[in-house]
Amino acid sequence: MLDNHAKLLYFFSKAKQVTGRKKLQKMIYILQQSHVPFEEKYQFHFYGPYSEELTLRVEELCNLHFLNEEKEEKSNYHQYHYSITEHGQTFLNQFEVNMPNIEDGINLLQDCSARFLELVSTVLYFSYLSREEIIDKVHTVKPKLKYTDEEMDEAFRFVDVLRNKSSH
Repeated sequence: MLDNHAKLLYFFSKAKQVTGRKKLQKMIYILQQSHVPFEEKYQFHFYGPYSEELTLRVEELCNLHFLNEEKEEKSNYHQYHYSITEHGQTFLNQFEVNMPNIEDGINLLQDCSARFLELVSTVLYFSYLSREEIIDKVHTVKPKLKYTDEEMDEAFRFVDVLRNKSSH
């Protein structure tokens, strides 16, 4: 049980700060699809792949004061910022976390918008389909986002980059 919590703390120790719950969900999912051994189960949800397990673990880590959750008031919504606390780092230091080097992957994902990560994670979620079927599926399940052909091409290139990185 604590293994999965420690893996998340390891992620936060490398990420420094993650802004947005949606972005956090997509980052963990994309890393998981890149063979990083996160064990959270995902289902397809309104914003793409979503893990209730991840939400609960993050909440537990916040309740234990291992993660800091800062709520920022925006004009019409709340934005959440997550970072590891000193207590979290102390806890993590007591664990032997068996994780690959994920800093490059985290940095790559941190530079992306939540909108783009939502597209990439959706492409990955339907990766068992052909490229054309994935594009149709994205337009079907996310019609309001109106992804352009350029965005779709960029998402497929991004997935190729991730797959090439994880196979080395």
